[in-house]
Amino acid sequence: MTLKPEPTAPFHSVQYALRVLEAVSEHGDGVTDAQISRETGLPVGHLTPLLLTLRREGYVEQITDGAYVTGSSLLLLGSGATRRQALETRLQQSLAQLRDSVGAAVYISRYVDGEIRVTQYADGPRTPAVNEWVDFRSSAHASAVGKCLLAQLDRNGRRDHLSRHKTARLTSRTITNEKVLFSKLDSQPATVPVLDLQEYAVGTVCAAVPLTAGSSAGCLALSLPIEDAHRLRTAADTLNRRAAPVLLSLAL
Repeated sequence: MTLKPEPTAPFHSVQYALRVLEAVSEHGDGVTDAQISRETGLPVGHLTPLLLTLRREGYVEQITDGAYVTGSSLLLLGSGATRRQALETRLQQSLAQLRDSVGAAVYISRYVDGEIRVTQYADGPRTPAVNEWVDFRSSAHASAVGKCLLAQLDRNGRRDHLSRHKTARLTSRTITNEKVLFSKLDSQPATVPVLDLQEYAVGTVCAAVPLTAGSSAGCLALSLPIEDAHRLRTAADTLNRRAAPVLLSLAL
């Protein structure tokens, strides 16, 4: 499986965030935003909202004199054998916050060993998860999650996947023609959410944005019942804006 070498907007945000965290980590007694700006080359105008996000997520803390120090979330993620558990816990907390923010069930999915896997999700009584009536591994051509992951593969990777999972018609809106599907994937802007408008299941709409860290294809997605379809675009835009903190957790 080969990834398309296209950076996404959240990816760039994470690069900047990692540079900021490196600068903060090098100053045990704290470092001002002005000094962080000098050391990272980031303008203060870009640095301010980034530091706000890192504070909200617990990766940095601001002490009494206004300087920034390493936060508890970053310390926890670097704690050796407990790192994986800490990461999953932190991601679940982020997903729960995101679920409440967008008012929809949210999911993290990855393309691992040639298969689609939903690794974590957050739902609730008012934000039910989508009914997986067809295995997600077999419906990449129809779901927002699947199309977002396929869009991150090259053509050989896509063809390999579809040779193992045929493009069955799941609803009247499902694209089953490989040429048409690939054309839509190729024309999908990397920074625009991928939508599923009842292509996977009648009564459900979904959106997904890429989370590409290193050589791993991933995505962040949401689902809504059809009666809330009027909220899909706004929810998808919020999902896209909030992708960077989630990707940051994956990258650490």
